[in-house]
Amino acid sequence: MAARSPFLTDLGLAIRHRREDQRLSQEELGLQTGIHRNYIGGIERGERNPSIAKIDVLAQALDIRPSELLARAGH
Repeated sequence: MAARSPFLTDLGLAIRHRREDQRLSQEELGLQTGIHRNYIGGIERGERNPSIAKIDVLAQALDIRPSELLARAGH
């Protein structure tokens, strides 16, 4: 298995923290975005490299700008 990218790990944590702040489960977020909960889990663990389009959809559902999510990942 390839090493996880620190950026993807940080992006996943930013998404997870925002999701938890919104009191959403992965399943609820998946229903809002059309993204399967297993894929969301992979993003949150830094195992998936989401497209900009998926980041945009997730950000809209989480009521945050995509640039803010990316900034939180980039510290």
